[in-house]
Amino acid sequence: MKDKHILVVAGPTAVGKTEYAIEAAKAFNGEIVSCDSMQLYRYMDIGSAKPTRQERAEAVHHLIDFLDPREDFSVARYQVLARKSIDDIMARGRLPIISGGTGLYLNSILYDMDFAAAGGDDALREELTAKAEKEGPQAVHDILRDLDREAADRIHPNNLKKVIRAIERLQAGEGKLRPFDRVVSENKAYEPLLVCLTRDRGELYDRIDRRVDLLIERGLVEEVQSLTAMGLTADDISMKGIGYKEIIEYLDGETTLEDAVQKIKKNTRHYAKRQLTWFRRYATINMFDLSEYLSEEEAKRGFIHWLEKRL
Repeated sequence: MKDKHILVVAGPTAVGKTEYAIEAAKAFNGEIVSCDSMQLYRYMDIGSAKPTRQERAEAVHHLIDFLDPREDFSVARYQVLARKSIDDIMARGRLPIISGGTGLYLNSILYDMDFAAAGGDDALREELTAKAEKEGPQAVHDILRDLDREAADRIHPNNLKKVIRAIERLQAGEGKLRPFDRVVSENKAYEPLLVCLTRDRGELYDRIDRRVDLLIERGLVEEVQSLTAMGLTADDISMKGIGYKEIIEYLDGETTLEDAVQKIKKNTRHYAKRQLTWFRRYATINMFDLSEYLSEEEAKRGFIHWLEKRL
């Protein structure tokens, strides 16, 4: 195993990333760094399909269950924390295993995405915030559109913090904003082995449907109720995840529970398709089809054997 080697276990939601990352950790003296934008929050165990206590006992996990859902978080902060965890794991002679399905978070590890430019303009930020309060977020978004139409197309008007940040960067003279998902300068600190787990589409969608039913059975509605009791609303970033936003609609009386559950399943399937599209863009990605095996045990053995030849 090379000193700079990291293993990335990516794939669509419900494909089995946690299970297979744990198998790899046990086989190759590894520790898992979560690459999931929802599993980092405390109190959000069910809807995020966070690894269970038993699973976390089988392998050391980093960047799970440490952030208050009322706290702001960014890709920039994730990049710092993830790279620190990876470097620490490497320094102890173990294999870092990046596991998760948040593509932009993975990009922040694999590529040199510079978040440091433009420190911000407090006066401008206050002015734009006041404008949004008076005229609505669309008025601020219109300013961004005048400065950079492509950036405005990428950023939703309701994401006011991101809209203001983009305007600050443009006003600071950065010119057109390059979307972070197009950054192609590789981070040379690591030598990644990228694996994307896949399954037959019908099998994957069935797993998604069964997972959603299980989340409801385990108490997703009650979990969302407890979060709203803490003061969280649909406007909080942490509550915009699939599963949470739909249940909030149900609790607000906008839909029935049955319709909310069906919407979660549909949105999750669409998300899985977007994840696969994202991961296939990596030139060095290895697609590993779990549906080619007769059983999960056989698939795990095949996965480990495949890794043994490459790590």
